[in-house]
Formats: sequence, C-alpha cells, structure tokens
Amino acid sequence: MPEDHLTDWTIRDEATLREMIGRAEGLAAKKSLRRLDRYCRQFIGLSPFPVIGTQSADGRADVSPRGDPAGFVQVLDDQRIAIPERPGNKRLDTLSNILENPAVGLLFMIPGFEETLRINGRATLSRDPHLLERMTIHNRPPKVAILVRVEEAFLHCAKAFKRSNLWDPAARADRKVMPSLGRMILEQVAEAERDSRPDESKVEQIDQAIEESYHTRLY
Repeated sequence: MPEDHLTDWTIRDEATLREMIGRAEGLAAKKSLRRLDRYCRQFIGLSPFPVIGTQSADGRADVSPRGDPAGFVQVLDDQRIAIPERPGNKRLDTLSNILENPAVGLLFMIPGFEETLRINGRATLSRDPHLLERMTIHNRPPKVAILVRVEEAFLHCAKAFKRSNLWDPAARADRKVMPSLGRMILEQVAEAERDSRPDESKVEQIDQAIEESYHTRLY
C-alpha cells in the first residue's frame, strides 16, 4: 500500500479522534486512583510479570518486560513501588531512559487473569543496600532497583486478553514455527551489516550460550 495513501487517512488532532470514538463515561472515567488501594496491592502481589514503558529525552519509546516469582515488585507504601533490576544484556534501555525522562507506565499481568493493572508515575534508580537486600534471590541481590512514585493506578478490563486468547492452551503457538533466538539475531545482524549468513557452528554456539544463560545467569 502506498505511503501517501496511508498519510491521507492520518488522524492529526484529538477533536477528530473524539468525534470518531467518543469519550470515557461512567466507571471508565472515574476509576483512576492517585494511590494504591488494597486491590492494587493484592494485584501487584500476585503478579510475576509486569512490562514497563519508558521514553528518552528525545522521545524514543521503549517497552521492556520484567519477571520474577509473584510478589517480587515491592509495595513500599500506598504511593511507591520498587522493582529489582536483574542481570540482562546490558543495553540498559529502560534505565537510561529513566535517567533522561522519569515518566513511566507499567502493566501488571497475572497468569490466568484476563484483567490487568495499569500504573503511571515517575521513576528513579536506587542503589540503597537495605532495599536491594530485600530483593535477594539465590543469595544475589540486584545492583539497582527502579523506584516508581505512583501518580495514577487503575484496573483494566479483559477485552484484549479475551480477543487474543492469551492464556488459552489451545491458542499456544508451536515454538518450532520460528527459528531459534540465536539464529534469528545472527541473521538479522548479518543482513544489517550486509554480511554472509552465519554458519551453523556459530548458530549452535550462540544458542548454547543463550540456553546456558537461562540456567546460570538469571540472578
């Protein structure tokens, strides 16, 4: 489809958007909280998997997952939560963005729940040893924690999860329909650098390194 055709149909202002979609009414308009109530706390305590959205100073957006045993996100009080930063690939997309722009958005998920919890707020990075010690797993505390001061929290309905059948075992895709992570990344890099396709020994080496990291470098 030609790009200019898509541009012709671009929505450029909120007035046009609202005319098409309308405005939130009733509970949808009233449900936003300024602090964490008992249901928000309980939801966070049951969630092993939130995703965090950040943005750099120049507007480059990023969304990144975080995962640990349920309850790993610590509720410090009714307006502050703390998220441990576990070992990763050292890109630091989320942490670097927070240093430039503290505005963050979080989406908490619970396996089997089709509802989610959304939190928006302002984040800072902490190396407080007492806080980090509370987040220790397998005798390994994180080096950094993300502190989020809650500005908005609300529960989100299940429509997206019902449409996607995310938790339905019958809807699961067979992992074999796509190549291994190592192969995909190596081929992407080779294509970007206009290099030859990686040989099979290199693919096997990277796949083994990734699998080893899952067993030895989670914490």
